[in-house]
Amino acid sequence: MRRDPGSFRDPAGHVFLDGGRIYRVITEAGKSEYERVRDSGLLAELAEKGWVVDSYETEHRGGLPERAAYVVEHPKLPFISYPYEWSFYGLRDAALLQLDIHLASLERGITLNDASAYNVQFIGSDPIFIDTLSFREYRQDEPWIGHRQFCEHYLNPLLLRSVLGIPHNAWFRGDMDGIRVEHLARLLPLKSRFSLSLLQHVFLQAYFQRRAARARPTAAPPKPVRLPASMYKKLLLDMRTIVSRLHPAQGETVWAGYAESHSYQTDEVRAKAQFIADFCRAVSPKILWDVGCNTGDYSVVALSNGAERVIGFDFDVGALDRAYRRARAESLNFLPLHLDAMNPSPSQGWGQRERGGLMERANADGLLALALVHHLAIAKNVPLDDVVQWLLGLSSTGVIEFVPKEDSMVGVLLSNREDIFASYDKATFEQHLMRHARIVRQETVSRSGRVLYWYQSLA
Repeated sequence: MRRDPGSFRDPAGHVFLDGGRIYRVITEAGKSEYERVRDSGLLAELAEKGWVVDSYETEHRGGLPERAAYVVEHPKLPFISYPYEWSFYGLRDAALLQLDIHLASLERGITLNDASAYNVQFIGSDPIFIDTLSFREYRQDEPWIGHRQFCEHYLNPLLLRSVLGIPHNAWFRGDMDGIRVEHLARLLPLKSRFSLSLLQHVFLQAYFQRRAARARPTAAPPKPVRLPASMYKKLLLDMRTIVSRLHPAQGETVWAGYAESHSYQTDEVRAKAQFIADFCRAVSPKILWDVGCNTGDYSVVALSNGAERVIGFDFDVGALDRAYRRARAESLNFLPLHLDAMNPSPSQGWGQRERGGLMERANADGLLALALVHHLAIAKNVPLDDVVQWLLGLSSTGVIEFVPKEDSMVGVLLSNREDIFASYDKATFEQHLMRHARIVRQETVSRSGRVLYWYQSLA
C-alpha cells in the first residue's frame, strides 16, 4: 500500500495504490464536504453517464491512515496519460467534459474547486473525470475560481494550435501548469485583440496578472469579486461555445496522409494486416501498444482480432488528430497519444515523481512497432541494438517491422546525407533481436524486403 506520488496537494484526501486496487482516503478535513456532495446524488448521476469515475465506500483499512474518515475504492484505469500527451481533439474533449460536469454540478448547488486537466483521464477515447474531491458546495455569488487554471490548462493550449499552428504538447510538458496567459498574450497577433473572447480570457487576464505583479506589498488587497449564479453559468456556457468551435490551424502535417500515400501495394497491406491479426488472435493482449500508430489502421486490425484495447503513440500531431477522431467516431477502445520516441515523457513534477515517465507507466501485453526502426536508427542515429532493447523493454511480446535500405522510405532518409550505417541490415537486426528474444515467426511483406518479426522475450 503506497500513496500515489501525484496525490499530495489536497488536504481533503489522498489516493493510495495497492497492487491493482485504487483507494481514496477522505480525511476529517474533507469529510463534511464529501458527505454533502455524495448525499446530493450528483456523483452517482455523473458516474452513470460515464462522466465521472465510479466510487464505492469500503471498510478496508489495511495499510491506510488510521484516521481516515472514509475510504472509497475506484476502478483502476487501464492507462494514465497526461494533457501534454493528448491530441488537440483529446484536449478539447477533456475541456468540454469538465465544463459539462461543472454546469451539471451547479444545477445541484455544487461547484468545482479547480479546473486542472490532470483531473481527467481517458478510457479508450472517452474522457472521464477522476478527482471526486474537486466537488464542493457552491457559495452564493462566488466567482469561477478555476477560470485562470482552465484557460492555462485547456483554452490557451488549444488557442496555440488553433490560432498560431503550434502544437501544445512540448510546451505543456515543459510547464506542467499549462500555457500562461501572459506568455500567450505576447504571441497572439494584434488582430486577436478584436476578438471579444480572446480579449476577455487572454488579454485582460494577462493585464491583471501584470498589474498584480507590480502592486506594492503594502497595497490594500482587492475587493472580492462577486458573480451572480446566472452570470457564473453564462461564463461557463460561453467558454463551452468558444472551446467547441476551436480546430487546428489549416495545414497538413508530414505523416497525416501517410496511409493514403505510402509505397505499399494492396497485397502487401493485406499481408501485413494478416500477420498482425494472427499475432493478436494468438496473444489476445489486454493492452496493446502501437508505437508509430499513424492514423490507426493497424490498431483497428488489432482490435478486430483479439486485442482488448490499444494505446497508440505517434509524433505527428496531424496523424494523431485523425486517429483520435476516428476512435471517437467508431467507438474504438483506442487512445492515440503524442510521443517523440527520442524524447519520451519523463518523470517530472515534485520530487520527479508527481507525473510518471513513459517507461514507469509501461504496461503493454503486446507491442506493434511498424515502420519505426529505420526512423530511429537512420534518421536519429540510434544504435540498432539500442533500438531493439528499447522496444523489447515496452513489452515481452510483439511485432517489429524491419525496413531495409532498398526500401524507398529509407532512400528518402539517406537522400541528403552520407550513408554511415554499414551495420544497418536484416542480418544484424536479427542478431540483435535474438540476443534478447525468440523469433516466433517472420514474414517478408513488401517487394522492397520489409520484414515483420513476431518476437517473444527470453527473460
